[in-house]
Order: sequence, then C-alpha cells, then structure tokens
Amino acid sequence: MKNVLYVGNALSQQGKNFTSVEILGARLREFCKVKIASSKQNKILRLLDMLLLVLKNNRRTDFVLIDTYSTTNFYYALIISQLSRGLKVRYIPILHGGNLEKRLKYSPKMSKMIFGNAYKLVSPSNFLKECFKSYGYNNIEYIPNFLEIKDFEFCRRDISVIKLFWLRSFVSIYNPTLAILVLEELINRGHNAELTMVGPEINGSLKAIKQLAIDKKLNVKFTGKLSKEEWINLSKDCNVFINTTNFDNMPVSVIEAMALGLPVVSTNVGGLPYLISNNEEGLLVPPNDVDSMANAIIKLKEDQNLKDKLVVNARKKVEKFDWKEIRGKWEKLLS
Repeated sequence: MKNVLYVGNALSQQGKNFTSVEILGARLREFCKVKIASSKQNKILRLLDMLLLVLKNNRRTDFVLIDTYSTTNFYYALIISQLSRGLKVRYIPILHGGNLEKRLKYSPKMSKMIFGNAYKLVSPSNFLKECFKSYGYNNIEYIPNFLEIKDFEFCRRDISVIKLFWLRSFVSIYNPTLAILVLEELINRGHNAELTMVGPEINGSLKAIKQLAIDKKLNVKFTGKLSKEEWINLSKDCNVFINTTNFDNMPVSVIEAMALGLPVVSTNVGGLPYLISNNEEGLLVPPNDVDSMANAIIKLKEDQNLKDKLVVNARKKVEKFDWKEIRGKWEKLLS
C-alpha cells in the first residue's frame, strides 16, 4: 500500500463543515495508508502540525496531498509544497474554490512555485482544469468530488408552497444575504414561501443574516451546523434548493441536492455551468440577482414538467459521481 500524507483544514470537530481532507482522506484509506493534518483551530498551530506531519514521515511517504484554496490555505499550500519539494517527496495539490484564478493572475510567482513543481494537479471540476490550462499548467487530472449515492434517497417534490433550502457555511463569498432577499421578493409577489438555512458560523455572517431576517420580518429557520443525516432528513420537507454563491468550483452541497431530487436554482458562477446544464439539470441565474432567482423559482412552481425533467436528469448526472465510480481514478493516480 502507498503511504500518503494529506494536509488540509480538518475542522469538523471545531464546529465547521466536513472538508475534503476528512471525507476523501477516509476513503483513500481503503487502498492507502493515510495520515492527515490538521484539526488545530489556531492557524499557526495548524500550519506547524502540517509541517511536523511531513517532516516526521517524509522518508516513508509516497505522496503528499494538499488541499489548495485561494484564501489563507493558499499559503499553507505554498509552504507545504516547498517543504515536500525540498525533501524530494512527490506532492499533489487538490484544487478547490472557484476563485483560485485570482491567485494565478495576481500571485504568479507563488502559483508557479506550487503548481509548476507538482507531481500532478487534481481538479474536481473541468472549470478549474480549463482555467489552469489557460495559464500554462497542463499536468492536471480531473477527478470529481464524490458522494455515496446510496445515502441519498431520490424523492419527487410538489411545489404548492415554496419551501427553499440553503446549505452552506455562513461566509460572504456564498452570499447568504441573497437567500433572504429572494424570500422577501417571493412573498412580496404574493407567493407563500419559506426558507431553511443550514450551516455553521464562520466570520460573523450568521449573526448579520439573522438580524436581516428580523429586520425584514421574515420567518427563516436557522439550524446551525447539522450532520448529513440530520440535514437530509430536514430537506425532505423542502422543495427547491438555492445556491447563492458569488464564487464556486464544484460544490458538494449542490451535488447532494441533485441526488436527493431537489430542483436546483443556482448562480451561474465558476464551475456551476460545468455541473449543471441550464434548463436540463437545474436553472442558472446571474449572481446577486434577486429578480432572476425569484423568477426561476416561480418557473419551477408553475411548470411541473420542467421541474420533473430537471430532477430526473440531475439524479442521472450525479450517479456518475458515486465513490464506486471515482475510486478507480484515485487508485490509478496514486498507484
């Protein structure tokens, strides 16, 4: 078995959502020996934990996997990649976040240090794969995010009362404010509408969104972070999934909604049009556009044939992302 070190933000025990390092890391243990870091909440301690993992194990390591984002984690990726390079250990950045192009554009030297010396780059979406190729990075493997399709019961939903479902961390790039404004617009247009928002607090956004709902006298259900089993059960009483983000890659939350039979209305950003064909597997609207998102939701309510077509097509697409289909790609890469 290959020995793999996997570094990323493993913060689910700190009240955050599960991330790739925890979800994928667990699955890779089926055919690799995997050690991960870090679950430290303090950013400096987290980086030190990552560094120690590589330093202590480099002689017995075949690959270092590095979750790579455009924000603070980008610097973790820079440091860990250069340490791995100095120790002559092959490393593989896993590209996350629809805003990574910003780093390619504005941090070209650091980007070249990370990506230009990697054994391979792994992109969960063709969107980022094409983006990186446009900047001259061709050593890219497309391996989609995955799910366990058996855990997601497909249900057809009636839309008489509009029951919106939002699932994400409360942070500005995911634009939770748009969900509140869309609910307000639907009610102002005379529709009976509800909104459930599921996700953990990140940087104070949840408090601000709750206050916005109070100020607008809207009855919004905020649950905080839930386990997958809990939010899947809660979603059974909802009938439209809205994805309001301003930047995105290939969000697992949207893939999971498609698996459940929730019709998806999403902003048309980043990797979303690579995941959802508009009017075929979901409805895509411009970012931060209240009227367009409200119009799309009403369209689903009024056109049952369209809604039924979207959810059936979406389920068929995401069945290809089942772990049984994706496992072989990782086995081949790490063989």
